[in-house]
Amino acid sequence: MLFRSQLIGHPQLGIFPERHIFRSRSSRSSEMAPPILSLALPSETGRVLSIQSHTVQGYVGNKSAVFPLQLLGYDVDPINSVQFSNHTGYPTFKGQVLNGQQLWELVEGLEANNLFYYTHLLTGYIGSVSFLNTVLEVVKKLRSVNPKLTYVCDPVMGDEGKLYVPPELVSVYREKVVPVASMLTPNQFEAEQLTCSRIGSERGGRDACNILHAAGPSKVVITSINIEGNLLLIGSHQKAKDQAAEQFKIVFPKIPAYFTGTGDLTTALLLGWSNKYPDNLDKAAELAVSSLQALLQRTVNDYRSAGHDPQSTSLEIRLIQSQDDIRNPQVKFKAEKYD
Repeated sequence: MLFRSQLIGHPQLGIFPERHIFRSRSSRSSEMAPPILSLALPSETGRVLSIQSHTVQGYVGNKSAVFPLQLLGYDVDPINSVQFSNHTGYPTFKGQVLNGQQLWELVEGLEANNLFYYTHLLTGYIGSVSFLNTVLEVVKKLRSVNPKLTYVCDPVMGDEGKLYVPPELVSVYREKVVPVASMLTPNQFEAEQLTCSRIGSERGGRDACNILHAAGPSKVVITSINIEGNLLLIGSHQKAKDQAAEQFKIVFPKIPAYFTGTGDLTTALLLGWSNKYPDNLDKAAELAVSSLQALLQRTVNDYRSAGHDPQSTSLEIRLIQSQDDIRNPQVKFKAEKYD
């Protein structure tokens, strides 16, 4: 395609060997490299580096996070910590796993071309201590370029009482990641792991948020807590270290189905909306929860329309079909502030 484009309008160039044409093009490119518009003309929202898993089919990890953030106006550069054919809930999967050295090579490539400036870092599933330690080095380097970088961390470790990462990752998250994060979005089990406490009540969820604030992040959202069969989100924003955190809850219904990619999507939506409403985490959470619930209901309805029982298997979320609910959600789930 490059050779053909050289010939269009300049048939006389066809007499030169290809190597001369490519050399000429390369030389011109180095002298007249166009600006990177996401840097020269940054969006009002931000530029996000997202380090998460990737599947060819389905919506988990970066496939679940990048598109919603783009809909909300962000430039998003994904690094895929794994690339699998499909998520691991299927009978089999194939693919590759990125290691820490390979992650660092990508960072060096960006840095060498002056492309390593981001307003936000988003991380999700990470499967090894070595990779997580490299992510911590990425955080340092990003903040050396932009000290105001916002690091949003979904500490993906497990759910419903079970770890699905190596146990040694828990202490790395607790001791090294939590102190450098700007916002954490654990589920109930992950919050318990990070705080070495049990969350059996709303008070327990609020206390866990305060423990995490003391360790580092100013914003904490426990994305799902099951208390006596009721599902709720608890959010907490400590606007200054010497102030008590502003805390709230959002109650939402339990949909009788199991979905993949919802945690990744929730964290992306919380990043997107909390940056638009930096002093109103409760409003950001209302928008995120309302988007998510609309998407999940559409997913269930579509599976039923296809003649499939939604409770029989895990469901792939209907992300593309729900883009209006992501961009302009109808707020149907309201935050209740704690005194």
